[in-house]
Amino acid sequence: MTSSSSSLSGTQVLVTGGAGFIGSNLVEQLVKEGARVRVLDNFTRGIQTNLANVRDEVEVVEGDLLDADALDRAVKDTEVIFHQAAVVSVPYSVQNPTHTTEVNVVGTLSLLIAARDADVRRMVFASSCSVYGANLRLPKRETFRSKPISPYAASKLTGEMYCSVFNSLWDIETVSLRYFNVFGPRQPANSEYASVIPLFITMMLRGEQPTIFGDGYQRRDFTYVDNVVSANILSATAPKAAGKVFNVGCGQPLDINELVDSLNGMLETDIKPRYAPTRAGDVRDAWADITLAQRVLGYQPVVDVTEGLRRTVGHIRESL
Repeated sequence: MTSSSSSLSGTQVLVTGGAGFIGSNLVEQLVKEGARVRVLDNFTRGIQTNLANVRDEVEVVEGDLLDADALDRAVKDTEVIFHQAAVVSVPYSVQNPTHTTEVNVVGTLSLLIAARDADVRRMVFASSCSVYGANLRLPKRETFRSKPISPYAASKLTGEMYCSVFNSLWDIETVSLRYFNVFGPRQPANSEYASVIPLFITMMLRGEQPTIFGDGYQRRDFTYVDNVVSANILSATAPKAAGKVFNVGCGQPLDINELVDSLNGMLETDIKPRYAPTRAGDVRDAWADITLAQRVLGYQPVVDVTEGLRRTVGHIRESL
């Protein structure tokens, strides 16, 4: 991945959830850019091996967003926070709304308070396109009304609101990024809440039929992780980003049936999916209008969905 910015060189940054999928990819790029990187992770989803390439170059604080002592150690002398730690599954949130709220809302609020008290300059918050929910207008623009239909979406929207409040009331700049269906290396495929791309690739490599919930014509803006990493780094320094919310996607809708067709082509297989009823909390269609991020952040997708799928197939094939 090419450098997004060199202005973080020498800057003390914190990545919460830095041993997770998106967090560890972000940590690696921040190290390349010369930032001084600290990671806060409780290792419930994040894993040590995700940091293997940079373990000697980063400081790791093992702890939880709800652990005040760990938070104080993590934010000390920090200038920029990249807040990636979260409960990230819509189905899990439907089954466990209380735990989702504790981590995503109370955890985010606790981090904001600690950041304010430690005089952190800016916090970049990982939000989600799920906040648009039942708003059917397309493509999704940041000005559209949010209509969450899952506890996960509600928790992310609440996190955005707390970021906005802290940006207004106190001397901490906040930026919220609404991620659209992120995928790429290190995304877990081995749980009942696994995301569709790593799950489908893993199953199809084993000759198994993937399950599509719904008719398969629901469209998604699948966004390779390098694009999200780039948007985060740009958000840390863009002078006019403070207090704003941005979509982070590619604006290239792909339906789930097309995804299976693409994967069959890359894997040289001919596996037909199974179909099952739509899951509670799932949004029908979502893809991003990225005009605002392009204008304010200077964001441009660096890897399109086809190349991202090729890279992800290669990574999973090597890891099996």
